Amino acid sequence: MAPAEDDISIEEKRVYAGTAGRTDAYVPTESGVVRVALSADKIGAFDMVARDPARDAAVLPRRGAPDLLGVATPDGFRVAPVGDDLAFEPVDADPVDSEALAAIGVHDGAFLVAGGDGEIHRIEVGDEGSDPTAISIGAVSEPRAIDGPLVAAGDGVHRVTEGGSAGVAPALAAVGLDDARDAAGAGMPLAATGAGVYWLGNGWMTALEGDASAVAADGDGHAMAVVDGDLFVHASDGDGWDDEAWTAAELPVDEEPVALGYGPGVSVAVTDAGTLCVDAGDGWRHQVVGVRGIAGVALAVVV
Repeated sequence: MAPAEDDISIEEKRVYAGTAGRTDAYVPTESGVVRVALSADKIGAFDMVARDPARDAAVLPRRGAPDLLGVATPDGFRVAPVGDDLAFEPVDADPVDSEALAAIGVHDGAFLVAGGDGEIHRIEVGDEGSDPTAISIGAVSEPRAIDGPLVAAGDGVHRVTEGGSAGVAPALAAVGLDDARDAAGAGMPLAATGAGVYWLGNGWMTALEGDASAVAADGDGHAMAVVDGDLFVHASDGDGWDDEAWTAAELPVDEEPVALGYGPGVSVAVTDAGTLCVDAGDGWRHQVVGVRGIAGVALAVVV
């Protein structure tokens, strides 16, 4: 079990991050966006980088430029290049009703943004000096989460399908299930629903039974899921995806995980009480961040 506090100082953590590489975890909350610096399982400084309530966050990888952090707020969709000093800018793209955003994700070099009315838009944020562009790719009922090409919604799981020919826009296709609360689109498609966690084989197959609220995967066979308030971990793609391939994980705090994510070599779980837990393969460490109303977690490598 991890200690209540890390056994090295903040200054030592900053030195370590400078040599081992740093991953920032961005946690959208009802109070704003909290950034927590990670280096392997060492947890460094954390601060509030945006003070508007945030409903979701996602990181868009880019080549030749810093990754983009996108945040859904009650006042609209905002983005900022990942770095030490974040400068958020509003993204105004017709016909998106940016004041009713419910969830955001990234897929195929663009943001996917879900409005409260269920409309899903693909937004390409242009280079400096160029305007963002947005197209509607379909609609769902009660959108809840987006990960890669998957959209979790009250009417099940939907998947982005490619246009297939030049000039044909991507579209959404319903792929089954009901009451989807979360989805993982990296590697094996996974979905968390009110009846359990499912993986996509010959149709949707049951992985874990129970009331599932969150799921995440790294695309390399590793996955996490929250079922009936408990955290379960899937360690290897070679083990299959049925219930025997998952093991219960014991976090270092007696709190329910509500947001899950992966970074390079790290697993992250954020609890309902505002504690961030990280595992780099040697057990969980944790840091109390002190915020409530957790709406997700997004990770970005700082270069």
